[in-house]
Amino acid sequence: MGYLSTSWSANARAQSGNRFVPGTGIQLTQVGDDFEDAEWKWIPNNPKSTEDINERQNQPIGKSSNGRWYEGIKRGHPDIVRRVPTPDGGLPGSEGALLLQSLFTGIPNRPSHRMHQEDFICNVQYRVGGPISASQEPSVTTRIYLPPIEQWERRSGPHFAFRVALETTKTERKQRFLFSTTSTEKEVYWPGLFILMDTKEKTRQPYDSLYFRIRANPNGGDFLGPKITQTGWWTLGISISSDGAVHYYARPGVEDLTPEDHIASQYPYGYRCERFRSVFFNVVNGDNGRDWTTPLVIDDTEIFVRHPGRRFASQAATRR
Repeated sequence: MGYLSTSWSANARAQSGNRFVPGTGIQLTQVGDDFEDAEWKWIPNNPKSTEDINERQNQPIGKSSNGRWYEGIKRGHPDIVRRVPTPDGGLPGSEGALLLQSLFTGIPNRPSHRMHQEDFICNVQYRVGGPISASQEPSVTTRIYLPPIEQWERRSGPHFAFRVALETTKTERKQRFLFSTTSTEKEVYWPGLFILMDTKEKTRQPYDSLYFRIRANPNGGDFLGPKITQTGWWTLGISISSDGAVHYYARPGVEDLTPEDHIASQYPYGYRCERFRSVFFNVVNGDNGRDWTTPLVIDDTEIFVRHPGRRFASQAATRR
């Protein structure tokens, strides 16, 4: 892709797995959303959760009227979750998309002047009857609209994230005196693509810079992804191959992803994924009570399985 820097490629492609393009296979139409319903509504059920700060979940949680989205129980939902007209250049025929934006990403009306984030979660496992096995090779795609740089929060650091919730089995060995024991437990982890900004004030360059940061390498660290050299619409995707590897894709525009749009493959945290739980978005700001998060517009979030098996055999959808 001519739009993306290649200086990161050796590290990102070090663990390629059996990668495949997100959007391959059968679309699961009971999950995801195209936001075309003019009656789409968000039911905030405020106050939102602030469990990560003060252990208050403030139930009931926020949710969409169609049952396809819900508030993150740990960090709460964005202050604004609203269906809007699709920005110019979106998918052909799309009339509606979704705006996500927050002023208080920590505790409402109590600015912390520290970076906080909020979660907007796609209701997958409850609508399909549980997590999806990695053996079925699930994937997710979405379109996001990056506004003109003049509309971004003037802050260096992460602004958005597109992430998945995955499960694996973690084995721990404990030594007690002369004896050792092992135990296994389910571990949930959240890899994804973050979009960051470096302001020209920080870099002392004549322009602001945007780029991807990828979570995570086998040691659990985030690593540098490609530069973003244009705003507007982007197509993002994440796929999970049967060997448990996670594959990250991105391209400018709204066209379907292709093999050339692959930007990284990893076993995040050294884990091999066993099950796919969900996909979600983060919005992030400095929580100063003054500056809103950069407005993020999303559209057409879709979930696929490459090998539907009996569980999804009756799914009425088009195979790609």
